[in-house]
Amino acid sequence: MAHQPLGESLPDFTLPVLDGGQSSLAESLADKRGAVAVFWSGVCSHCRRYDGYLNAFSARHPELALIVVASRQDESAADLRTTVSGRGLTFPILHDADRRIAHAWLAQQTPRVFLLDAKRRLLYRGAIDNFKYPADPEHQPYLEAAITAFLAGKAIERQETASFGCAVESVYYGLPKPL
Repeated sequence: MAHQPLGESLPDFTLPVLDGGQSSLAESLADKRGAVAVFWSGVCSHCRRYDGYLNAFSARHPELALIVVASRQDESAADLRTTVSGRGLTFPILHDADRRIAHAWLAQQTPRVFLLDAKRRLLYRGAIDNFKYPADPEHQPYLEAAITAFLAGKAIERQETASFGCAVESVYYGLPKPL
């Protein structure tokens, strides 16, 4: 079984950007203090819940790169473009059509986030929050707490949380449709 230790550098990658061209993790990190990479899907209802959060992320955290990677099995670039248009998404999306990066980063569901420093060292991985709305008194903003600590130069108290959401790939995605 593959292992991904906290504090170790994650591999760089280059992927096509949904609206054209290519982008790499290294390019995204240039002149940034770090990055948040999100494995994401346009059809995942759990990801949909974070549309506003991700649309506002770069304005809220200009010192961090936001890298959204669409890796879900059988989700085409055309499907993703329809989602972007229909939901008014403004964040750039990289397309990992063969799930090569999801496999390398051990991302098995969407959304799954990774907070990295400028040298691609893994600082936090897991869920954005505990899937409660911010107005809920039990809301725990895991990613925001990790970002706040990182940007303040403090230790991140909770470096890992369990992710939940839709599978990046499943045998069920490839089953024939019933007649």
